[in-house]
Amino acid sequence: MSENNKKLSLTSRIVIGMFAGIIVGILLKALFPDSTLVEGYLSKGLFFVVGQIFISSLQMLVVPLVFVSLVVGTCSLSDPSKLGRLGGKAVGLYLITTAIAITLAISLAVLVQPGTGIELDTNATYEPKAAPSLAQVIIDLFPTNPFNAFANGNMLQIIVFALLFGIAMALVGKPGERVKTLFEDFNEIIMKLVIILMNIAPYGVFALMAKLFAETSFETIFSLAKYFLLVLAVLFIHMLITYPIILKGLAGMSPLTFLKKMREVQIFGFSTASSNATINMDGTAIMQGVATVFIAQVYLVDLSMADYLMVVLTATLASVGTAGVPGVGMIMLAMVLGQVGLPVEGIGLIIGVDRLLDMTRTAVNVTGDAMVSVIVAKSEGALDEDVFNDAKADIDERNLS
Repeated sequence: MSENNKKLSLTSRIVIGMFAGIIVGILLKALFPDSTLVEGYLSKGLFFVVGQIFISSLQMLVVPLVFVSLVVGTCSLSDPSKLGRLGGKAVGLYLITTAIAITLAISLAVLVQPGTGIELDTNATYEPKAAPSLAQVIIDLFPTNPFNAFANGNMLQIIVFALLFGIAMALVGKPGERVKTLFEDFNEIIMKLVIILMNIAPYGVFALMAKLFAETSFETIFSLAKYFLLVLAVLFIHMLITYPIILKGLAGMSPLTFLKKMREVQIFGFSTASSNATINMDGTAIMQGVATVFIAQVYLVDLSMADYLMVVLTATLASVGTAGVPGVGMIMLAMVLGQVGLPVEGIGLIIGVDRLLDMTRTAVNVTGDAMVSVIVAKSEGALDEDVFNDAKADIDERNLS
């Protein structure tokens, strides 16, 4: 690796890879619009293989990372009975931030009107998966076979089992202390593996972006540019303004320090585009708010204030109920559209540009998870502020070069 490469941080290399992929994809689409060679050997060949290997390598870490870290954290509680209070605070904050997110999204979408004056094919089709009932979601939180949950990547069941396992370790005494040491060692190993695998992130992101823009038509991109840019803008406003205000107001912690330390986690979330391991769904709620207004405008449907309030309520409550369901964003959007009488087929209008938005909103989701965790930890007197404020405690990006 060259000396110049070593000087670039992981973040810089991923950004370079992303924009390089976009440029390559656009050039391939412009110069070889109907080339079977480009499609067969690059778009659905090399780019697809590299992108999928990258995603798979990161998703491989999600189950062990979540399980081991939760077990370590839970068994470290001096009083396991605190867990219910911690959960109540966390879920309450998640619902509040989600309500703020979708209200902000709807307000800006009504102001900007991304769906006004554009012509899209309103015969687009989309078949949503059935959303489970709230009762079934609660029942499904508890695994009948935890090993089956591990194999299928059912994150909510894994989280519940990890919490119960950690509580049992804390209560059992010396055997639990011995096992805790083993889990702490596992946690260190997994974090090192994360660092190793993140080295391929720039190449994976390049391949994903090149494939996306080589396959997406210019007409679709230009027609949806206003919607696309508005969703991105609201996501960044929520992450860079709403979260810092809440963090400073409720915990008194430095937003700049928090965002700096979140960089590697955001990159991980952005790269995988998977919110399956998160409870906070603010980024997804923002997409739903803008998409609902956009689809209503394209289909020339006027939504009342009561409709908008229904969207806020439905999306906020559904954000927790469907958090662990595959394709959660589109399932939640289908539920929201159904509540206000908009055609579910409208999802087909935006699904072509959803990949990059999905990556960005996942980064917002994990940031919200961490922000709530910091506030709850501070309220319980469990936050190590010296570590939070210590620049040396950051992951050394030179180790990622």
